Amino acid sequence: MSQWSQVQQLEIKFLEQVDQFYDDNFPMEIRHLLAQWIESQDWEAAANNEAMAMILLQNLIIQVDEQLDRVSQEKNLLLIHNLKRVRKLLQGKYHGNPMHIAVIISNCLREERRILAAASMPVQGPLEKSLQNSVVSERQRNVEHKVSAIKNSAQMTDQDVKYLEDLQEEFDFRYKTIQSLEQNDKNSVLIKQEMLALQTMLNTLDYKRKEVLSKIGRVIHEIDMLMSNMLTEELLDWKRRQQIACIGGPLHGGLDQLQNCFTLLAESLFQVRRQLEKLDELLTRLTYDGDPIPVQRPQLLEKVNFLLYNLFRNSFVVERQPCMPTHPQRPMVLKTLIQFTVKLRLLIKLPELNYQIRVKATIDNNRRFVLCGTHVKAMNMDESANGSLSVEFRHLQPKEMKTSAGSKGNEGPHMVTEELHSISFETQVCLYGLTINLETSSLPVVMISNVSQLPNAWASIIWYNLSTNDPQNLSFFNNPPAATLSQLLEVLSWQFSSYVGRGLNSEQLNMLAEKLMGQQVSYNDYQLSWAKFCKEHLPGKSFTFWVWLEAILDLIKKHILPLWIDGYVMGFVSKEKERILLKDKTPGTFLLRFSESNLGGITFTWVDQLENGDVTFHSVEPYNKGRLSALPFADILRDYKVIMADNVPENPLKYLYPDIPKDKAFGKHYSCQPNEVSKPSDGGGKGYVPSVFIPVSKILNDSTEPHSPSDLLPMSPSVYAVLREHLSPTAIETAVSGKASHP
Repeated sequence: MSQWSQVQQLEIKFLEQVDQFYDDNFPMEIRHLLAQWIESQDWEAAANNEAMAMILLQNLIIQVDEQLDRVSQEKNLLLIHNLKRVRKLLQGKYHGNPMHIAVIISNCLREERRILAAASMPVQGPLEKSLQNSVVSERQRNVEHKVSAIKNSAQMTDQDVKYLEDLQEEFDFRYKTIQSLEQNDKNSVLIKQEMLALQTMLNTLDYKRKEVLSKIGRVIHEIDMLMSNMLTEELLDWKRRQQIACIGGPLHGGLDQLQNCFTLLAESLFQVRRQLEKLDELLTRLTYDGDPIPVQRPQLLEKVNFLLYNLFRNSFVVERQPCMPTHPQRPMVLKTLIQFTVKLRLLIKLPELNYQIRVKATIDNNRRFVLCGTHVKAMNMDESANGSLSVEFRHLQPKEMKTSAGSKGNEGPHMVTEELHSISFETQVCLYGLTINLETSSLPVVMISNVSQLPNAWASIIWYNLSTNDPQNLSFFNNPPAATLSQLLEVLSWQFSSYVGRGLNSEQLNMLAEKLMGQQVSYNDYQLSWAKFCKEHLPGKSFTFWVWLEAILDLIKKHILPLWIDGYVMGFVSKEKERILLKDKTPGTFLLRFSESNLGGITFTWVDQLENGDVTFHSVEPYNKGRLSALPFADILRDYKVIMADNVPENPLKYLYPDIPKDKAFGKHYSCQPNEVSKPSDGGGKGYVPSVFIPVSKILNDSTEPHSPSDLLPMSPSVYAVLREHLSPTAIETAVSGKASHP
C-alpha cells in the first residue's frame, strides 16, 4: 500500500493535519494524482543536489503533462484547469531554484510519515503534545491581531500628523499676515480679534502636538510590550520547534507568519520615526513656551531606535541548520573537507535591503577549525520561492587546522563526537541613517573526520536538542543532564518515521524501554543518563544501545525498507515475548524480529508441533547486511527450506503472525516468481548452467540451537526445478510436511 493510500485512511483529526501543509507551493492534486511516482523518487537527496533537483523537476512537469493529456481526453474541465495552473506554477516558481520544490516535497512526505506514525500510537507523545499546545496557538493569533492593530494605529497617527501640519501652516500664514501690517493697523479691533483667534489656534496646536506625541508614545509602548513578551516567546517557540524538527520531530512551520509580524512592526517603527522627524520640522518653524516637542521627541526617538535595533537583531535567524547533502537526515553533523549547506533569513523583509546585506560565515573561536569555500554572500529576495530576504551557503567546508607541532589536533577515528562547535554569522544593516550590527549562530554542530563516527555524533545531536532549548551551550557534554525516558522513546520513534518511513508502536517502544532499563518499568517519569544511552555497553554485549539501534536503522534503510513500511516486520520483540505470541498459533506461523546479539541482524522464528502435540520453536541464525546484499529478504522468506530428519527439504514458513498467508504479505516484494527461473536448456554464460541461491537449514533431532542460514546452496536450475516439482508452495509442500518427521 502506498504511503498516500495509508494517509487517506486516517481519521479526520489526522487528515486535518495533512491538509495544513499542502498549499499552493505543492498542491494536493499533484500529490494525489502522482502518488506512486512521487514516493519512488529521492527528494531528500535532491533537496541538497541542484542537478538532481532540476532533473526531478523536469520529470515532475512531464508527469503533469501526461496527466493533463489523460484528463483532457476525459474532458474533466476542473481538473484540466487545475493541472494547467500547477504546470505554470512549477515552471515559473521553481525553474530558477529546483531544490526548493525538492525540499517542499521531501518535507511533505516526511510529515505524512510522522502523522502516520502518530496515528499508530495509542496516545500523543509528550514532546509533540507540548509543541501543539492550544495556549501556543492562541498566542500566535493574539500576536498577529496585535501587530495588525499597531499597524493601523501608526497609520492613523500619520493622519493626525498631517492635520497638525495643515493647522500649523494655516497658523503660520495668518500670523505672518498680521506681522506684515503697519503698526497703526495692528491696533484695529479686527486685528485684535485676529490675534485672539491666533491664540486659540496656538492653543489648539499645543493640544494637537501633545495628542500626537501621546499617540506616538502609545504605539511605541504597544510595540515594546509585544516585542518583550509575546513576540519573543513566539520566536523562542519557533526555535524550539526547529530543534525538535532537526531530530526527526514534527515540521516547524510559522516562520512566514513571524516574518510578517517582524516586517509589519519594522514598518510601523520606521513610520513612527518619520512622524517624529516631521514633528522636528514643525518645531523648527514654530515653537513656544511649554512646547512638548523638544521635551518628548528626543526620548521617543531614542526608544524607537532602541526597538529597531532589538527587532533587527532578533530577526536574523538560521532558517535551515547546517547539513551535509550526503546525509540530509543527519543535520548538524559535519565531516571535515565535505561541503555542507546552511540557510539564513532576515525576518524583516524590506525591498530597500535586497542585495544590500552581506553575510559572513565563520566557525567558533578556538582556531581549531576554519571554513573553506564561499563564506561571504549577499542576502536577496530572488532565490527563495516565497520571496523572503535570505541567503544560502552551499559550498562551505570545515577544515581542521594543523597544530604548532605540524600534526592535526584530533583528526582521525578518535575525534571526540561529544565536542560541540558553532557556525557563526555576522552582517551589518545600514538603513535610514541607522547602522545595526547583526550576529547569529547555528545550533551546536559535531565535527567528524570519518563517516564511522556519524552514529555517535548523531546521538550527541539527539541528546543535546532533546535535553535543552539553550541554542549555544557548547560545554553541554561536560555534564550532560539525564533525559526523560518517555520523551527519548518518542524521539527514537521519530528516527524510524523520518529515516525509514514508519514509526514505532507502543509495544515496540516498550521493548526498547525494557532493553534500556533491564526490566519492565513504568517509564513516564524515568530519567535516563547519557552514559546508559550511548556510552555503556548493553549487559553481556560489546556494543551500546545506540550502536545497536543505529545498526537496525541502517539495515532497514538498505535491505528491508518496503517490508518495514508495510508493517510486516515486528522487529522489536524479545525472545520470551516472541514465544508467548507464537505458542497458540497454527504451525508454520512466523514473525520477524531484530537480533539482540548481532548488530544489524534480522531473524525469523516459526512455531511447529511435534508428533506428541508439544509446541516447539525454531529460530534461524540472523541475516546481516552481507547476506542480504546477495539475496533479497523477501526471496529468502519465499525460498527458505529446512532439511528434516528424512532429508526432504520443505519451507516451514506458512503464515506471518498473526495469520497472514506468507505470499499475501510478501508476494509483491519477490524479485521474481519461482517459475521464472531459467531451465538448463537455456544455457548460461560461457557454457555454464545458471545457478540460483536457495537458503537451506538442517534441523537435527533435539537441536535447540538457532538454525544457520549459512547454507546458501548454489543449485543449478535443473536441481531447483526438480525440487519445485515436488515442493509446490501449496498442496505438494503440505503433503511433504505431513510425511516429514519432526524433532
